[in-house]
Amino acid sequence: MSLSVATVWRLLKRHGWSWQAPARRALERDEHAVELWKKEVWPQVKASRRRVGAGSSSRTRPDSP
Repeated sequence: MSLSVATVWRLLKRHGWSWQAPARRALERDEHAVELWKKEVWPQVKASRRRVGAGSSSRTRPDSP
């Protein structure tokens, strides 16, 4: 499922939240750890979201043969 920026904004606003971004990076941020995570962990996480082949759109019924 993907949502547009406008949809996310409406959902945030409906629940009384705002779209905020930090003014600056945290002093505690470990740039080396972030880069390592981007190179090693993120590709695995991203790949696990993709399905190979056709699937069923039903959450309760498995793929049809």
